[in-house]
Amino acid sequence: MISIIITAYKEPSTIGKAIEQILKNNLTDYEILVTAPDNETLNVAKIYSKRYQFVRILKDEGKGKPAALNLAVNSARGDLLILTDGDVYVGGDSLGFLIKPFENPKIGAVSGNPVSLNSRKNRLGFWAYVLTSIASKRRLTALKLKRRFFCSGYLFAIKKSLFPKLPEELLSEDGFISNNVYKKGYNLSYSLKSKVYVKYPTTFDDWVIQKKRSAGGYNQIRKMTSVEMRSFKKESLGGFSLLRYVSNTLEFFWLIELFLARVYLWLVIYRDININKKSHKEIWKRVETTK
Repeated sequence: MISIIITAYKEPSTIGKAIEQILKNNLTDYEILVTAPDNETLNVAKIYSKRYQFVRILKDEGKGKPAALNLAVNSARGDLLILTDGDVYVGGDSLGFLIKPFENPKIGAVSGNPVSLNSRKNRLGFWAYVLTSIASKRRLTALKLKRRFFCSGYLFAIKKSLFPKLPEELLSEDGFISNNVYKKGYNLSYSLKSKVYVKYPTTFDDWVIQKKRSAGGYNQIRKMTSVEMRSFKKESLGGFSLLRYVSNTLEFFWLIELFLARVYLWLVIYRDININKKSHKEIWKRVETTK
């Protein structure tokens, strides 16, 4: 059995589509668990739970995504978990491709492929296109060369037996879970066809909040596990190769701005984590423009 877990927080306008897109996938013997702390989101999910017996809702305590995942996994009936969010939606055939690599018993988790919904015709939309394209290419390369990489928190599948109890202070649970799969002696796979559609930030302030949360989270994981999965040095490699994503002069200048923004981002992360010693609650902030 497959347990599909959707974690959400104040997403009544998007949770319905997230559920409906899962229903369009041709899966058998599965359940959908929606977990959220707010009644607005849960009330929308209840519409589907009344219509379909395999849709269940859980009210978490609002302590963050790691705590919500711990709750949902404990309640899950399946031996294979698919994890996604309430503000994104999967493609109509994404989930079938996502679970196929588990035919290999050495595969412990499989990452989906985030695709930006933002228009490429503005700066932040172009940044989203470039960063998602780079992430996909790096996963494909790592898979080919049998190197370590990490799953995307927007969509991935994992054997339930490999899911660790998550510390509630985690900023990037996807990296922590991915590292645990490797520790248990299993490999990760990447499904390019398992598309999950994501709206990325449309303001620079929200862009910094989101990227600080994810990139800072990997710095946090490095301190917990001594495994470096992301760093400014790693993300700076192959700078000239990024020109392949540029199609006009304006995009060239946006690419330069992206590099400068990444420098600024890593300086902010270093300040907040190493100097100001900010906590998980201080760093994790809701990104409104992605809803």
